[in-house]
Amino acid sequence: MKQSNTPKKLLFGKRNYRFLFLAIALIATGFILMTGGGSEDPNYFNEAIFNFRRIRLAPTLVLVGFGVAMYSILTQQASKK
Repeated sequence: MKQSNTPKKLLFGKRNYRFLFLAIALIATGFILMTGGGSEDPNYFNEAIFNFRRIRLAPTLVLVGFGVAMYSILTQQASKK
């Protein structure tokens, strides 16, 4: 069995991986912002569950994160001349 000495090439470029890690961070931040707002007492309803952070900001961050992830996958690496 022959072993090749050629270096292994990554699937994406450095720029693509940066965008992918940014997307993962945005998605994780969005899900973290969605947490909380519950009540320990089942007879008490906490209105904090419907605040701006959980209803608008967090889902927007998650969707932007998915968009950045798609961009990082679909964009091509710039050719070097």
